[in-house]
Amino acid sequence: MNLSDKILEKLQSTPNKPGCYLMRDIDGKIIYIGKAKELRKRLQYYFRRSSYRNSHLKNRSLIKSISSFDYIVVNSEAESILLEGNLIKEHQPYYNILWKDDKRFVNIKIDVQRPFPTISTCRIRKKDGSIYFGPYINSYAATVAVDFIQRFFGLKRCSDRIPNDISYRHCNDDIIANCSAPCIKSISDKSYRNNVQEAIAFLKGERMDMFKNLREEMNNYSSNQNYEKAAAYRDLLQDLQKTVKSRINLKRTPKMSQSISSKGLHELKNALDLNSLPLTIECFDISNISGTSSVGSMVVLKNGIPKPNLYRKYKIKSVSGIDDPASMAEVVSRRYNRLLRVNANMPNLIIVDGGITQLRAAHMALARLNLDDIKIVGLAKKYEEIIWDIKDNSSSIRLTDFPNALEIITHLRDEAHRFAINFHRSLRSKRVLSSQLDEISGIGTKKKKDLLNHFGSISRIKKSSIEELVKVNGIGSVMAKIILEELNKNESS
Repeated sequence: MNLSDKILEKLQSTPNKPGCYLMRDIDGKIIYIGKAKELRKRLQYYFRRSSYRNSHLKNRSLIKSISSFDYIVVNSEAESILLEGNLIKEHQPYYNILWKDDKRFVNIKIDVQRPFPTISTCRIRKKDGSIYFGPYINSYAATVAVDFIQRFFGLKRCSDRIPNDISYRHCNDDIIANCSAPCIKSISDKSYRNNVQEAIAFLKGERMDMFKNLREEMNNYSSNQNYEKAAAYRDLLQDLQKTVKSRINLKRTPKMSQSISSKGLHELKNALDLNSLPLTIECFDISNISGTSSVGSMVVLKNGIPKPNLYRKYKIKSVSGIDDPASMAEVVSRRYNRLLRVNANMPNLIIVDGGITQLRAAHMALARLNLDDIKIVGLAKKYEEIIWDIKDNSSSIRLTDFPNALEIITHLRDEAHRFAINFHRSLRSKRVLSSQLDEISGIGTKKKKDLLNHFGSISRIKKSSIEELVKVNGIGSVMAKIILEELNKNESS
């Protein structure tokens, strides 16, 4: 059987499921790693004559070099993205490295090491003392962000480092629009540095007032039927909002002072018209990515102090896909069903991270448990200063007049985000590692990692010998025999 027949046979048995594929050359070396939503459909592309004929030169070079391939099946497209990154990092395939500029998302770079800091876009982050933001999936959105920042803050984009009349002729001739021209002293050094700090704060999501300007720009371009630029502004807004949220989630929430906590509890009592101080507050959040590994989190504040030992995390069991209200209802129901069973004390206040739909779902869950007398409010995601009261769907309370209460609310929200995201990421990591090896008794996470790192794929493990398997740390001859029997059994079945 010639090579093409072997590949064709393997293609026929390749499942049309999400996963990663590993292209190998004639020596068995991995030369390219890719991801696919549908493995068979994607792999078939590489072995069509028309694909080679119609491809760019770089793709032709890869296709000519492919001698065989392996694949790893995962549970979702999101997991294939994560796995692809890990595999590329581990194996450093030739063509992935060769084309890395085409595969990396765009970042925004502020070079604070220059006499006058500059702003630009780049694909590769370096340890050069610069401040980086991103990555931005839409490269045009990153370009729009740089244009927007230059227009509002006057940051320079040219690369000249040492001021002199010749180098900065473009400044003297007023060629570069929107640059504040610090090099020719059109702005003081101090003022320019302040502008740089303002731009950094904007990219960190700390200048929420600027988001209004972005939305106005987006709407203007949309009204003028410049939909490409409107879409870029939309993506920029989404990326900035994700950046803000990810920073909140990754960092441990700062502690509140006892003074702020005490004042905040009194302000909450007054703002929400409670009969007594909310000495026990429980806050809920839902996290998911593309409907996978949906989880809920609950954090607790007692007497104004977070109690991590009382935090709880929930795998969503009854909801499929993305349905935050239904997920919220499930988590709230499970939490207070349990408290009723053990006859535990109920909280004085429940906070739901979300708008009116999540709040209604949570309130209905409480009503089914005859607990609708507990005060429950929702924190809208767009306007974190707004609390919605289910008893009057049209009413809202802006907490700008209650700064200490606002700090308590945002603290709980941030803690719930962080707790949910960390749990979610741990579940995703476990799911990425799932494979046929999971079905074999005695193969845990570490052994599975070691096997895949050593062989590169399930397919190569199947083709290995007992002598080759025992070279992997923790794999004895008995376990090696079991692995081969089980994998080949699964293959034949």
